[in-house]
Amino acid sequence: MSYPESGKLHSKIDEVLNWGALRHEQGAGEAVDEVLKQLADVVDAARNKIEGLSVDAEMVKREPNDLEGIRGLRPEGRRKLVGSLSEIEGFEERLLGAMYARFAGCTLGAAVELLEIERMKGLAEVGGDAWPPVDYWSYVTNGDVVRYMKNRFIEYTKARIEGVPVDDDVAYTLMGLMVVERFGPGFGTGDVAKMWDEYIPIAYTAEERSLANFREGIKAEEAAEKNNPFSEWIGAWIRADGWGYMAAGWPEVAAELAYRDAVLSHRRNGVYGEMLFSAAIAAAFTVDCPLKAIELGLQEIPSNCRLAEAMRWALSVADEVTDYQDARDMVDEKFKGMNVVHAINNACLVVFGLVLGGLDVTKVIGNTVAMGMDNDCTAATAGSLVGAVVGAKGVQSHWTEPFGDTIQSYFKGIDSFGLTDIKERFVVQAGQVWDHFS
Repeated sequence: MSYPESGKLHSKIDEVLNWGALRHEQGAGEAVDEVLKQLADVVDAARNKIEGLSVDAEMVKREPNDLEGIRGLRPEGRRKLVGSLSEIEGFEERLLGAMYARFAGCTLGAAVELLEIERMKGLAEVGGDAWPPVDYWSYVTNGDVVRYMKNRFIEYTKARIEGVPVDDDVAYTLMGLMVVERFGPGFGTGDVAKMWDEYIPIAYTAEERSLANFREGIKAEEAAEKNNPFSEWIGAWIRADGWGYMAAGWPEVAAELAYRDAVLSHRRNGVYGEMLFSAAIAAAFTVDCPLKAIELGLQEIPSNCRLAEAMRWALSVADEVTDYQDARDMVDEKFKGMNVVHAINNACLVVFGLVLGGLDVTKVIGNTVAMGMDNDCTAATAGSLVGAVVGAKGVQSHWTEPFGDTIQSYFKGIDSFGLTDIKERFVVQAGQVWDHFS
């Protein structure tokens, strides 16, 4: 897969804007405004033309957007791994482990989200921290900057964490629970949109576009299709975990719940990412290895889609990965030019994080964060998978003690949640999901 060279275009546009600023300062403001208006019109026309181009016909066949079509292209597999929820040994312990490790991975990654590896290594050196990280950061450079209108970056550091700090990876996990609590396991995509509209004050990329489209009157099922070049990015699969928790042991159901959520904002591999990881997390409650869970999750998406092909590649070369840098180099080479918040390349980093860490939560999330890219998302997902396997007792206490029993919230009208309460609510809704689909 190759991408158009965009660096020169970015550079040229930046130079035009810099010339515009200079000439504006020198008294040519009206003329500059006219030229920039013409440039904007040209850019809009190009955007509209590219958006209107047809998707490759063969790709359309391999990568459908409807659930029936997706299911028709799945490989053969085990759709239901246990006969009942009660057959999952230690379900509540494993659920708490998944939540703990997810929140820890997210918190560790959030402080350095999207930073280059060398920058993170420098922060570790300044703070006297181990590298790759084995605990929360001691030092960040942007400590006074506020994330999601709530927590400053310094509140993601070891000495200042008080409860699980806010992040969209955490928020959407809770949102899935709230959707099922209000509308039941038979909820629709429109119900998800209503909840977003009611509770979410800030969103980005695909979520921001689809929410704006919904608020303009576009149907929830079609909201992802207007002005949304982010529809195959990572934003859907960061919402996967709650569905996996509530459909523990039943990957097919987890994937269906995830589908109804994902199509609000994403298409094709963006949707498949949420289906894959929700199914994998559901499977993780029944297996002894997170990579086995990934393989089971792959049974719920089209076998020849780009995401499935990439994940099979990652699993096939897993034995060649020696450390976090090797993992990142392999992904960069394989997906050269792909955006650093795309669903596909980041999903491969989850695999490599699980390979390097095994059943050691610290090694899993530390190495995954060290790989960079969208590392709060990747470490959170890897954390859920390993946490569901090892349970709460397998999550080292230095990750969980700073949380106390509090999950911070940026939802409108909700300042925080109780962590124990959320776990218990997931248990209740898992029972409801199993009853509904049985």
